[in-house]
Amino acid sequence: MTHKPTLSFWQIWNMSFGFLGIQFGFALQGGFMSRIFQTLGAEKDALPLLWIAAPLTGLLVQPIIGYFSDRTWHPVLGRRRPYFLAGAILSSIALIFMPHSPTLWVAAGLLWVLDASINISMEPFRALVADKLPEQQRSYGFVLQTLIIGIGTWVASNLPWFVARMGVPNEAGPGVVPPSVKIAFAIGAFVFLASILVTVFTTREYPPEDLEAFRREKARQGNFISEIFRHVVHMPAQMRSLGVVQFFSWLAFFAMWSMATPGLTEHVFKAPAPDPSTFDMADAAQAAAFQTANGAFQNAADLVGSYMGYYGLSSMLVALLLSFYAARFPLNRKAVHFGSLLLGGLGFLSMWFVPHPAWLIASFALVGVSWASILSMPYALLSSHVPGEKMGIYMGIFNMFIVIPQIVAATLLGPVLRNFFGNHAIYALVISGASLIVAALCLFRVREAAHADATSPQMQVH
Repeated sequence: MTHKPTLSFWQIWNMSFGFLGIQFGFALQGGFMSRIFQTLGAEKDALPLLWIAAPLTGLLVQPIIGYFSDRTWHPVLGRRRPYFLAGAILSSIALIFMPHSPTLWVAAGLLWVLDASINISMEPFRALVADKLPEQQRSYGFVLQTLIIGIGTWVASNLPWFVARMGVPNEAGPGVVPPSVKIAFAIGAFVFLASILVTVFTTREYPPEDLEAFRREKARQGNFISEIFRHVVHMPAQMRSLGVVQFFSWLAFFAMWSMATPGLTEHVFKAPAPDPSTFDMADAAQAAAFQTANGAFQNAADLVGSYMGYYGLSSMLVALLLSFYAARFPLNRKAVHFGSLLLGGLGFLSMWFVPHPAWLIASFALVGVSWASILSMPYALLSSHVPGEKMGIYMGIFNMFIVIPQIVAATLLGPVLRNFFGNHAIYALVISGASLIVAALCLFRVREAAHADATSPQMQVH
């Protein structure tokens, strides 16, 4: 087995830097897709179902990309980097075109393309950390990834607000996405591709120990669907236990991404999206009333996106603290994850009670604590229980526990809000809070590994 040398901070940073662009894509998608859908005429209770494209593409793409990346070796780009690059090019194209969608069905279709493309880039990044880093550096590597993700989330979430402050119009006619959002998505496309290229050009991968044996094994592989199914059936027990935690964790965040804009603009800002069909645009007074209501909604949606950015900023700070700690001391990953999930749950629940919109900053900061942990601790807890040569496919299968709850939420959240909560979108965030607390309790079934996980080999995990 090839000895993996300990890497420096900058080597790990460059290896993970592509996640900045990936998170730009996810943050723009998560913070502003519902705004685009509502601007194009979607009803708020239809938003979760419109979002179903995202988890469905992840369910299909991630294990397939993981399977093929395990079996890829390019003499120049290596194993994982061909997928980074292909996904980045497709994602950048989709980001540019998304806010220019003329109709709702075009926007929904582009969401399929965008999410599939982001997943092509993202899934191999998780495997790359396990490929490149020795066991004792893996928590550090995943935490550093989370730091970069936090930076991307905060900056991208504030892009439309920042662009509007630069004088770009934040309003447009009925059914037209504002120019500030279009420019923000174009900036996101550039950052996505540029950051992936940094990782592609600065990181080298370890070739298979026996390249000829690797090629012979690749040639003998059977049907990839049956291979993926076999690995699902025989997944490690640790993966199943962590999968339950992941289910409730990601259900909470999908509810936030799809429903935070309608929930908070309506409940906290008292500025819901106006329905153009209820206004007579031929009447000057009615047209002016629509513009006033639409302006209030667009401004409130800008602030919701900006405040959501604070969960990225908070996760960045938490990841920075964890990276300093994990570089020097053993890290009890299970305890960190438990406390972080509880704090995130309280953050979501507090959104129902905030006395002023600015208090949402504190709510999202608590959510960010859980986000920092969700993006690092489960992968660190899992990586020690997965064979290295199967890392790609198992990381892809593990990510199914991310997309399945999102499919469940996309299918059921709208009817649940409509039938049990009077179609008040704020209750989606209350459900998010309860879901994170359940996820924390499910951690009692997860085992903490009993071997090294710090930057120096002699440090032991408790």
